[in-house]
Amino acid sequence: MKITIENTLHADVKKVWEMYNNPVHITHWNFASDDWHCPRAENNFAIGGKYIARMEAKDGSFGFEFTATYDEIIPFEKIVYILDDGRVVETIFTNQGDTTHVTTTFDGEKQNPLEMQKAGWQAILDNFKKYVEKN
Repeated sequence: MKITIENTLHADVKKVWEMYNNPVHITHWNFASDDWHCPRAENNFAIGGKYIARMEAKDGSFGFEFTATYDEIIPFEKIVYILDDGRVVETIFTNQGDTTHVTTTFDGEKQNPLEMQKAGWQAILDNFKKYVEKN
């Protein structure tokens, strides 16, 4: 049950990499809709390091910690992490000069329909694109 999302950002790979991995930036884009936000993010960006992002509804009705451990990092090219439930997430950054293509493939979970999962993750990646391109 692999799911793939992708987008092309109008920014060079160094800027995309920085904004994808720096917690200062993560809190500005890591949510799927305007009624959610990411009030806190931590990133020990190293093999074996932890990634933690607090994602919650702005009205406080629901929230959760999105947590993972890094398994592979190739600077400006690839990140692989393992979610706490054992699912694998791989993100590839393809340098295209003035643009960067980002492709994320992840193991789907069993609680929600695959299309819902894909739509949610794609919305977050689309939000990331908007954030990068306006900053």
